[in-house]
Amino acid sequence: MAEEQLIYLTTIGRKTGLPREIEIWFVACNDKFYILAEHREKTHWVKNIRADPRVRVRVGAREFSATARVLDAERDRVMYENAQRLEREKYGWGAGLPVEIAPE
Repeated sequence: MAEEQLIYLTTIGRKTGLPREIEIWFVACNDKFYILAEHREKTHWVKNIRADPRVRVRVGAREFSATARVLDAERDRVMYENAQRLEREKYGWGAGLPVEIAPE
């Protein structure tokens, strides 16, 4: 799945309780997926994940449940920087806030 360009992430709206799907670039590492929030904590889907980390994911033909978490720049420093580096290598951009998605 690492050759895929896009992941479809469905979060639950923190205010409405309704599913919210986004299409976003991703990288894969150690059986987890990483996406970057360009607008960091202002991003609605980041706020949704903070409120409820249970998400649905679709990559290519595969769809599954997962748990998402926003990486902390200090506590998760190695993976934080690695996710940004992998995104730069794959897409030429890697300045956003990394979010880890762990399939269940």
